Amino acid sequence: MLALLLSANAYSQNWDIDLLKEINLERNKSLDPSFKFITNSVSPMSIGAPIAVLGLGLIHKDSSLKSKGIFMVEALCVNAITTTALKLAFKRDRPFVTYPYLDKQVEAGSYSFPSGHTSSAFALATSLSLAFPKWYVIAPAYLYASAAGYSRMHLGVHYPSDVLAGAIVGTGSALLSNYVQQKFTKSRKKKALRL
Repeated sequence: MLALLLSANAYSQNWDIDLLKEINLERNKSLDPSFKFITNSVSPMSIGAPIAVLGLGLIHKDSSLKSKGIFMVEALCVNAITTTALKLAFKRDRPFVTYPYLDKQVEAGSYSFPSGHTSSAFALATSLSLAFPKWYVIAPAYLYASAAGYSRMHLGVHYPSDVLAGAIVGTGSALLSNYVQQKFTKSRKKKALRL
């Protein structure tokens, strides 16, 4: 049984690095500036979009927009806490540390698993999609999040499994925040009806 588990673990690690080598070492280098731009835009977008929605809600005294902004900020916070906790729990080295022949194109700190850029991008995409459920919001949001995740592998700073985990954490953080906010809103409405 132990031999089977060890062999499955070795296979999954081989798959992870083999796919990363293909993406990173065989990449179209003319796309490097575009993927660097996408990678560098994740933090400003993930912070700026929720604050912009919340700010517009406050400026226009629109309680619905304000509520959507608060939800998006909550999703961002849940995502940041979860991602940081997982990074500290797993303490996985970056792929370029373990495999120095990878072509690292951007600076990367902290641990590798899960991808924080990917989790932030997917938390943003999911919270935007839940707040504004229109195809013209959903499609570009998830296209951007997917490009952000791919950029981390293209630039040599994350394994595919880091990116996959980041997408799951980001999406899950937004879904959880939405669920909690809906429960809280229903509870407040019930209390208001009793009064």
